[in-house]
Amino acid sequence: MPIKKSLVAASIALPLALLLGGCAAGSADAGGSADAKETVKIGVVGAGDPYWETYKEAAAAEGIDVELVDFSEYTQPNPALSAGELDLNQFQHIIYLATYNENSGDDLVPVGATAIYPLGLYSAKYDDVADIPEGSTVAVPNDESNQARGLLVLQSAGLIELEDGGSIFSTVTDVLPSSKVEVEALDAAFTATSLPDVAAAIINNDFVEDAGLTPEDAIAQDDPSDPNALPYVNIFAARADDADNPTYKKLVELYQNTQSVLDGVQDASGGTAVFVKTPVKDLQASLEDVQDDIKANS
Repeated sequence: MPIKKSLVAASIALPLALLLGGCAAGSADAGGSADAKETVKIGVVGAGDPYWETYKEAAAAEGIDVELVDFSEYTQPNPALSAGELDLNQFQHIIYLATYNENSGDDLVPVGATAIYPLGLYSAKYDDVADIPEGSTVAVPNDESNQARGLLVLQSAGLIELEDGGSIFSTVTDVLPSSKVEVEALDAAFTATSLPDVAAAIINNDFVEDAGLTPEDAIAQDDPSDPNALPYVNIFAARADDADNPTYKKLVELYQNTQSVLDGVQDASGGTAVFVKTPVKDLQASLEDVQDDIKANS
C-alpha cells in the first residue's frame, strides 16, 4: 500500500476474504519455481496507480511477466497469497502482516522493503520541536494503531517518555509523568482542527492536505532508522516456502532501484514516501517481535 491509514485497527478482526479464481498458467508454483515465461502474480490495492505499469515494464525488460491482481479491500490479498492464488503481494506494513498471521495461523513472510510513509507532528505555533514549552498539550489520534505510532513519534522527538520504552500497543496512559508535554487523544479527523488550541498535533496523512498543510510542514515524523519505526515499513510478502525465491528477490530489487518506479510512487504518495532497503533478516526479526507483542497483549 502506500500505506493507507489505520491498517492495524482494521486488521484486528480480519474476516476470511473472497479469494480469486484459479491461478493463471505460467505463475510461479508454491515451491518457488517458474516456467520459461517467468510469470509472477502480485496482489496490490490500487493497481491503477501509474507507477505499476512502469514497474511491469521494468520487470518485462528483465524477462519477468508481472501480472497485477487488484483488490478493493486490504483484507483480501493475504488470504489469496496463502491460498496460492498469488505469488507475492505488496500493500501492507509489518504490523498488518503480523496481525494477519496471528489471527489466521498463517506464516507469510516479508521478502523485501519498499517505503515507510511517515506520520507527522504539525504545529501552527512552533517551527521547531525544541520550541514547544514544557507542560503544553500535544494531540494524537485516538485510534489504536495511529495513537501508538504517534506516541512513538513524540518519544523520538523528545517530548514524552513511554512506560517500558513504548510499543505498538502504547496509549496515552503509558505516558510517564516525567514527560515534557501533556498528551490528549482526539478523533483522527479532529487533530488537524485542534492546531489553534494545542502546541502541536499528530495528523494522519489522510487529513494533512485537508488542513492546508503539506508533509514538508511537519516538525517531526517517524525516523525510518529508528527501530520503533521498523514495523511500519511497507513490504513485499510471500509464502514462507518462497522466502528465497530468486525471481521474487529480483522483483524487489527492481522496485527498489528503478528510478522511474520510485518517482511514480512518490507522486502517488503526495511526496510522503521515504524509500528503504531494510535487510530481509531485519524485516523478519521485526515481524517476529510484533507477533510476540500481539500474543502477549491478546
